[in-house]
Amino acid sequence: MSSLRATFTVSFAAVAAAVTVLVGFLSYDAAARLVRVDQQTVFAEVVQDLRDQVREHPLEPGDFVSSDPDHAGPLDDIIRPSRTDVQVLGAGGAIVDRGVPPLPVDGRDRTVAGHAAAGVLVQHKDVDVAGDRYRLTTVSLGGGRGAVQVAQQFSDTEDLLRELQQRTVLLVGAVVIAAGLFGWWLARRITRRLVRLAGAAEDVARTGRLGIQVPVTGHDEVARLGRSFDRMLGRLAQSEEDQRRLVQDAGHELRTPLTSLRTNISMLRRIDELPPDAREELVADLALESRELTDLVNELVALAAGQSDTEPVRRLDLAELAEDVAIVSRRRTGRDITVRAAGDTAVDGRPTALQRAVSNLVENAAKFDRGGTAPIEVVVTGPVRQADAADPSSGPADAPAGSTSHTGFPGTAAPAGFGGRRGPVRVEVLDRGPGIGDDDLVRVFDRFYRAADARSLPGSGLGLSIVREVSAAHGGTPFAHPRKGGGTVIGFTVEDTRPIG
Repeated sequence: MSSLRATFTVSFAAVAAAVTVLVGFLSYDAAARLVRVDQQTVFAEVVQDLRDQVREHPLEPGDFVSSDPDHAGPLDDIIRPSRTDVQVLGAGGAIVDRGVPPLPVDGRDRTVAGHAAAGVLVQHKDVDVAGDRYRLTTVSLGGGRGAVQVAQQFSDTEDLLRELQQRTVLLVGAVVIAAGLFGWWLARRITRRLVRLAGAAEDVARTGRLGIQVPVTGHDEVARLGRSFDRMLGRLAQSEEDQRRLVQDAGHELRTPLTSLRTNISMLRRIDELPPDAREELVADLALESRELTDLVNELVALAAGQSDTEPVRRLDLAELAEDVAIVSRRRTGRDITVRAAGDTAVDGRPTALQRAVSNLVENAAKFDRGGTAPIEVVVTGPVRQADAADPSSGPADAPAGSTSHTGFPGTAAPAGFGGRRGPVRVEVLDRGPGIGDDDLVRVFDRFYRAADARSLPGSGLGLSIVREVSAAHGGTPFAHPRKGGGTVIGFTVEDTRPIG
């Protein structure tokens, strides 16, 4: 995490440095260019004014001397606007009025001083005068009378620009340091929660405890990551707890048939000593216990598979699925099983899991109503279609004979006002068996739970717990209550929030 913090710091400082350097360079370049162009423009205007004067008027070297008492001569017109240094040359290039500081005179300047035409000039772009740098121009007076030298110092301007450059560099350095410190502070603030999150993950990896509380603050992406990590740990902890309870319950339930099998197998060593009736009873017990053990293992596998979300979800009709289950159960049990449907019973779900849940309900009803002659009823109820909403008492147009409306089923509320959304689909299995006691109703969906009067019957006690798992996986809930006139109503709901339309 320290490397991430360093990366944030360096990145922030680098971006700030790049921006500051770019802005500083552009600002300095623009300022330097503006100052230099301005100085050159002023000097060029002075030289041009001087050329215009000497061309228009026949001036003498004495007209430019610095001792002019009234300061009304052409020299003052040159000095005032530009603070230039002026030196006057006579015929042949001799110095008539020395500049301050004195300006150098070379052969080209002397040639211009003796030139017959006025306004002829020679330029020196970089001249060393008393240790300073000047730009120098010599303008002829004409008629061989001499020339005027005009010089402008630019070394002080360059000194000013160099000082500006140094200050810019210092400013850039200060900004980079400040950006680095701010970036470090910001990175530390951002990564502090990531450090805590990483610490929680390391604690989980080190201790194996999934119940560690993950500290979560804020509402940004880091907070979302923390909440997601916390929910993931919660799901893993719940899954681990479910797995542990399943193993414990399975171990407890497997002991009984295994102990009985072990006892009967030990009796096989003396089977020759047993009378024929005892032999038949022993073999029958072994067959029954092996079947019960097989059923228990199959139920455990089904329960473990029911906790998995690997089966793909697809659109299916629960009424049609219930009819398929009824066909298979009629062959297995020999009982009369009817299916009634009302409303829209289509949902998004996992077909195999839902079929297993409905089958468990039907087989459970047949098992506890062995001597019954009344048909086992399977009722599937969905939200009323919009075409039927105007007349709630009417059944669905395509319902089979004998089906009832949604409001006619026990324990089912009328689907009034779904708010533009679909409601749950309800699956009920109704039998005329001995019913379930009030004390057992609250525990009938627990794993391996079997009522006292049902412990002599075959079964593992896992069938209804599978119903509960499948219903919960589809957003619904299981239910069970006594049936009017005797028997039980037991089933589950499947939530379907698909928009109507």
